[in-house]
Amino acid sequence: MGATARPAPVRRTPVQGRSSGTVRQIYGAASALLGRVPLEEITTSRIAAEAGVSVGALYRFFPDKQAILDGIAVERVEEFRASLERCLESSNGLDPQAFFDLVIDAYVAFLDAHPDFRAIALGRHISASTRERHVRPDVGPAAIVKRFILDRLGLEVPPDLDLKLRIASEAGDRLIAYAYERPQEERGAVIAELKLLLAGYLF
Repeated sequence: MGATARPAPVRRTPVQGRSSGTVRQIYGAASALLGRVPLEEITTSRIAAEAGVSVGALYRFFPDKQAILDGIAVERVEEFRASLERCLESSNGLDPQAFFDLVIDAYVAFLDAHPDFRAIALGRHISASTRERHVRPDVGPAAIVKRFILDRLGLEVPPDLDLKLRIASEAGDRLIAYAYERPQEERGAVIAELKLLLAGYLF
């Protein structure tokens, strides 16, 4: 998604270490719950109890559960972007198909390693406004794909590249979610088709 994704704003900026620690506790508690409890059963009261803070303390920083989910999602997207950039730094001479294989495999591995983000992203539980800020072709992982096309392939850039990247991103999100809905033995086949589809569409 070049530019670093900025976390979704909390209600109040934690300027002191204690306040920042409370925000981290809340994020940590919500992430832990997302790893073991269906999202619809998670409430702000349950997050506060898991974090060991009062509901009032939680509401000093977050207006609702959605703001917490958005904050976790944005942080995870930034983690993935940074890890993907490190991976690509050591991978030279990739053709378009190999590049998409690497990116999608890295994303699937990241989803498997972060059940909190998997629950939010695959269920499309990121708010529309936050998602819009972080799926543009000049932000986050999409920007890495754009830079690969512009800087490393030396291809003629189509005038509608940003639109194509957005369509590829939307299609990729939906098909990865579909892959995770399938039995484990079928998931790999869906993901393999996704790699071919995206590389064929963009290149």
